[in-house]
Amino acid sequence: MGSPADFQNEIYLNGLGDVPPELPTDLTALERLAGERIAPAAYGYVAGAAGTESTARANREAFERRRLVPRMLRDVAVRDLSVRLLGQTLPVPVLLAPIGVLAIMHPEGDLAVARAAAGLGVPFVASTAASHSMEQAAEANAGGLRWFQLYWSSDRDVVAGFLTRAVAAGYRTLVVTLDTHMLGWRPRDLDQAYLPFLRGVGVANYFTDPAFQRAIGSRGPIGDADRDAAVMRWAATFGDPSLTWDDLAFLRENWKGPIVLKGVQHADDARRAADAGMDGVVVSNHGGRQVDGAIGSLDALPGVAAAVGDRITVLFDSGIRTGTDVIKALALGAKAVMLGRPYAYGLGLAGEAGVRHVIRCLLAELEIAMALTGVTRPAEITSELLASP
Repeated sequence: MGSPADFQNEIYLNGLGDVPPELPTDLTALERLAGERIAPAAYGYVAGAAGTESTARANREAFERRRLVPRMLRDVAVRDLSVRLLGQTLPVPVLLAPIGVLAIMHPEGDLAVARAAAGLGVPFVASTAASHSMEQAAEANAGGLRWFQLYWSSDRDVVAGFLTRAVAAGYRTLVVTLDTHMLGWRPRDLDQAYLPFLRGVGVANYFTDPAFQRAIGSRGPIGDADRDAAVMRWAATFGDPSLTWDDLAFLRENWKGPIVLKGVQHADDARRAADAGMDGVVVSNHGGRQVDGAIGSLDALPGVAAAVGDRITVLFDSGIRTGTDVIKALALGAKAVMLGRPYAYGLGLAGEAGVRHVIRCLLAELEIAMALTGVTRPAEITSELLASP
């Protein structure tokens, strides 16, 4: 991959032929455009959050409160955006966050996202709640870096099957989402009585899993005759509210690679993750989709990072919209960030090309902003770049 910042020159050169970008380069404008062009139920599912959506607002407000202080006369002619993370070298400190039911945004869903990620060298985190199976997504992501996100089902045989399949399909790191053992109260979806899973969307990994198939008495792929029973089985076993820290031992028995716990907001939970032998945590509130009135993730990040130091890797998710957001999260202790909603809007607006546009915009702005603030590598980004509170 060439310099991400070159995308800016490409856009201006295209302008000489009167060819502007198809989508906005300000990624915060994508949400409004998606609301105008995408079916209301699908748009609401992606854009919506829990309750009054105050947590989603808190995520963005936390970024707005932090201000960068650029430094001058530093040699920034050569930049290197790569980071070493959980035994892998990533070309950039950005991953595509796991997002379920992407087929409601575009028929190619996870496949388009997986291809875009591989083409640009950005790690792809596949969701358990995908519209295409993890094997199909891995094939689309051939040559790319890919992680697998687990929603921990109450059916342990299904969980074990997912982990075995993910390893076989080349997923290197396991991301376990802790904050969604049941769905949050989401008025946008409730007001339209819209839950894609009950319509057979976002259940591809379940419907293709042998253990899940056996549980409903099917001997192969789920067909029309089994669909109602399969959907009801999904609803009954999707989450497991009984899980405790002791259950993490089950993951270690079934997954030999790095394990990252997603949804950590409290310093004590981060310490417990380290004590349990986990490799990392993702400071995340699920983009505000689970608990209304919760702390903004960026506000939680410094405490979590300070609590674990170098014991485990700290990642960040929830509210990333710009390249400078990435810098702020790294300055407060994250080693890398996950980008979510913007690429889903890009997918809905322009398919794979839309996802590529979103990624290229974010990375171009990140590299340019790094140079303009006086740093050349993510490792140089520290709290000294931020104005005092």
